Amino acid sequence: QVQLVESGGGLVQPGGSLRLSCAASGSIFSSYTMAWFRQAPGKEREFVAAISWSGGRTIYADSVKGRFTISRDNAKNTIYLQMNTLEVEDTAVYRCGADRSGAYVNSLASVRENEYDYWGQGTQVTVSS
Repeated sequence: QVQLVESGGGLVQPGGSLRLSCAASGSIFSSYTMAWFRQAPGKEREFVAAISWSGGRTIYADSVKGRFTISRDNAKNTIYLQMNTLEVEDTAVYRCGADRSGAYVNSLASVRENEYDYWGQGTQVTVSS
């Protein structure tokens, strides 16, 4: 069993930045594909970004491309989401997910929730003036 704990959320003004972290338990974290999803009030959960087990491959939702960066540090069992130029529309609960199969990161499978076996509880990001 893998446990994921997100942190780093908060209140920020439009145009500001935040960095989210997702810390994982377990010694085989480095073999997992990881992702960030988000869910705004009254909306379905949506894909944000995914990263391969090595960190060498990443994909992003069009809505965050160029503003968000996903990365990982396997030595620390942690992934990150650097969010810049935040917009009001980015307000949501952000959750990280882990795919224990370590599947190849691609725009067909990696964007689907059911690809991920473990989830964190989430961290709230609020963008408001």
